[in-house]
Amino acid sequence: MSETPDSAVRTYIEQHRAAFLDDLVAWLRIPSVSAQPEHATDVRRSADWLADALSRTGFPTVEVWPTPGAPAVFAEWPSDDPGAPTVLVYGHHDVQPAAREDGWHSDPFEPVVRGNRLYARGAADDKGQVFFHTLGVRAHLAATGRTTPAVTLKLLIEGEEESGSPHFRALAEQRAERLAADAVIVSDTGMWSEDTPTVCTGMRGLAECEVRLYGPDQDIHSGSFGGAVPNPATAVARLVAALHDEHARVAIPGFYDGVVGLTDRERALFAELPFDEQRWLSTAKSHAAHGEAGFTTLERVWARPTAEVNGIGGGYQGAGSKTIVPASALVKLSFRLVAGQDPDHIEKAFRDWAAEQVPAGIRAEITFGAATRPCLTPLDHPALQSLVRAMGRAFDAPVRFTREGGSGPAADLQEVLGAPVLFLGISVPSDGWHAPDEKVELDLLLKGVETSAHLWADLAEHWRHAP
Repeated sequence: MSETPDSAVRTYIEQHRAAFLDDLVAWLRIPSVSAQPEHATDVRRSADWLADALSRTGFPTVEVWPTPGAPAVFAEWPSDDPGAPTVLVYGHHDVQPAAREDGWHSDPFEPVVRGNRLYARGAADDKGQVFFHTLGVRAHLAATGRTTPAVTLKLLIEGEEESGSPHFRALAEQRAERLAADAVIVSDTGMWSEDTPTVCTGMRGLAECEVRLYGPDQDIHSGSFGGAVPNPATAVARLVAALHDEHARVAIPGFYDGVVGLTDRERALFAELPFDEQRWLSTAKSHAAHGEAGFTTLERVWARPTAEVNGIGGGYQGAGSKTIVPASALVKLSFRLVAGQDPDHIEKAFRDWAAEQVPAGIRAEITFGAATRPCLTPLDHPALQSLVRAMGRAFDAPVRFTREGGSGPAADLQEVLGAPVLFLGISVPSDGWHAPDEKVELDLLLKGVETSAHLWADLAEHWRHAP
């Protein structure tokens, strides 16, 4: 009896598991820490290593793309089917800083397997999740008997994600023609838990600013002048106090313009997740849930926009007292944005609102950094449905839906390429991204391989172009 496609994929993966893990370990040994200039050579070595590995995988086009910072790796494997969609996989090959003295139980760049876990910096974030696509595409070819993938497959693996992706948007714009795709798969994310496979459908955007308020030309005596001139520290406090209303909604006029609200189905799907609020609070090192009225904790984190005070200060901060009216004060703010919000609109709305909060005699300087746009893929999108089916086959379990409260460069690809962004990740919260003893669960890593192997054929079958 011939093997089924599912069993053929699993057989291939098992036969090549050892070599796959040996290769991954070799890559993890390269300390590609983009944030530390002394590792610039290692980041380049990591890109070259990956380029060689992708060539060995079978990609006929593999290139290392320089940027003003760290290099990215591009690969392309065209399908021989003229009606096949084109899919771009995004990930990153740089990693967070790590040292044994940070609390690691082993050298972070000398991978070790303990039990069924692989410990190393980058094991989950993001080398492991990038690398499972190499075995996945080979398993796909072996199980289908194809010589080229069922989709035209592209990879873009950047080298500066852990440094804020400062050159990524420009790279995407410069290389937009080469990167053109019908869908983007982001493998730099995770699942709800080991026994609850999930697919993320959206990521919030981000806008950040610093507000500096200036009053007197220098610190002045609070007895001689206090109460008779405006105090910039008081003005900052009042501005922060006015940022939210009594229902924890952002009080900036126009802030919610365009927000794509949750549907009843989405709220029901979120409610199906086994969420333990007390455990979540423990993880958050916090003692009570709080936020916009009318929404659950998960809805607030994943699907509602926010305004947060990241830092505030002004005047004397030392021991004892110093009775002054300070010359200046500042507050740092961040706004998490959801689908439908425009960062440029948010910046203008905030500037207009802040101007009304600042009293006469106080001068305000407001500086915004580069913004990240939100992204959201509808639940009924055919590419998302293919991803759900592929993961369901790999895990042999129902696949549920989440969103991501954080922000990332995936939204840049959505905007530049005009393609939906999908998230395929197998990491779990215990993997310890950015922390000592980062690890990946090997069984889940191979489920990622299996999902990747199933995905390309499913996309080609259900999302074809007209010949």
